[in-house]
Amino acid sequence: MMTSRKLLEQLVAFDTTSRESNLALIDFVCRYLTELGVSYELIHNAERSKANLYARLGPAGRGGVMLSGHSDVVPVDGQNWSVPPFALTEREGKLYGRGTADMKGFIACMLAAVPHFLAQPLAQPLHLAISYDEEVGCLGVRTLLDVLSARPEKPDICIIGEPTELQPVLGHKGKLGVRCEVQGAACHSAWAPLGVNAIEYAAKLIHHLTLTGQRLAAPQYQDARFDPPFTTVQTGVIRGGLALNIVPADCSFDFEVRTLPQDDAQEVVRDLERYAQHELLPQMHAVNRDTTIRFHPLSSYPGLYTAEQSAAARLIARLTGSEAFSTVAFGTEGGLFNQIGIPSVVCGPGSMAQGHKPDEYITLEQLNACDALLRRLAAWMCQPA
Repeated sequence: MMTSRKLLEQLVAFDTTSRESNLALIDFVCRYLTELGVSYELIHNAERSKANLYARLGPAGRGGVMLSGHSDVVPVDGQNWSVPPFALTEREGKLYGRGTADMKGFIACMLAAVPHFLAQPLAQPLHLAISYDEEVGCLGVRTLLDVLSARPEKPDICIIGEPTELQPVLGHKGKLGVRCEVQGAACHSAWAPLGVNAIEYAAKLIHHLTLTGQRLAAPQYQDARFDPPFTTVQTGVIRGGLALNIVPADCSFDFEVRTLPQDDAQEVVRDLERYAQHELLPQMHAVNRDTTIRFHPLSSYPGLYTAEQSAAARLIARLTGSEAFSTVAFGTEGGLFNQIGIPSVVCGPGSMAQGHKPDEYITLEQLNACDALLRRLAAWMCQPA
C-alpha cells in the first residue's frame, strides 16, 4: 500500500502546469485505481489533451461524500527555486516541490486512503474527483459538474482539499475578470481634438471602476467574515498607444471584481456598460462615429458560503474537531459544486502561504494529519444514516 508521501513524490514529478496536459498524471491515477479494483471515468476537454477523473466506491445509491482536488499547478517561470520544482525534496520534515501544498498533497492523501475506505463497511458512497485548469479560472471542473448535475446519485457533501492547514473553511469570494476594449480614432497629436483618445476614455472608465470600488467598501456593504470585508474592484493590466505624437486609436484594460458571496459581480459590469453607453460613447461619436467600447469576459467563478448549521459544516467540524469556521481569500471550485446542489466546504493539508511561491512545501506533519482525518471520515461513513 502506497503512503501519502510516496504518492506525493509520484504526483509532483508530473509537470501539470495549467498550460500543459495533465494526462500523464491522470493515467498514473487510473493505473493506481485499477490495481485496487476501483472503476473510474474520464471527462476530457474538447481537444482531449486534459481530463477530469471521477470515481466512486462503496454502496450504490444516492448521497455520500466527495473528495475533490485539482491536478494543475501554477508556473515556476522566473522563480528562484533552491530545489528542483518537479521532484520531491525532503528537508527537516518539509516536502518541497511545485504543488505540494496547492494541492497535490491532498490528492496524495485522498489516493492513499482508498485502500482503507475499500476495507470498511461503508454505509454511503465515497466519490473522488480530480480536475484540471483550476488555476486559470476553475475551467476544467465544469464539464465534470455537467455530468454530475444530470445524475440522480450526486454526493450530499463535497470536501475541497485546498490548503487550509486542515482548518474548516466555509467561504470565499467569487471572482469575475473582464477585458474592456476602447476603439478611438487616431490623428496627429498636434490636432488632438480631431481624434478620439482611446487611452483617455479608458482612463475615464477605470476611474468609474475606482469609484464603484470605493462605494462597495462602505460599512453598510461589509461582511466581517471576509478579509477584506467587502467586494473589491481593481484594474490589473492596461495596453494602448503607439507613439507620443499620435492620438491613440486603441486601448484595452483588464479588471477584476472579487465579490462577497451575496454580491453580483455582473452588476459592476452592467453599471460600467451603462456609463460607457450613456456618458462616454455620445462624446466619442460626436467626433467620430466609428468609435466603440466593448467588454469581453475573461474568467469567473462564484463565491462560496456554506451555512454553519448545514450538514457539510457539521461534518467538517466533527472531522477537524473545530467549530472555528473561517473564510479564505483565494478562490476554489466549491462555489461551482454548490451551484449544482452539492454543499461544499474547504479543508486540506498545507498552507496557501507556501502556495504559488518558489520552494513551495508541505510538512510531513500536515500529510499525516490529513491521513488521520480521512480515517475519521471513513469511520463516520460506516455509520447508518
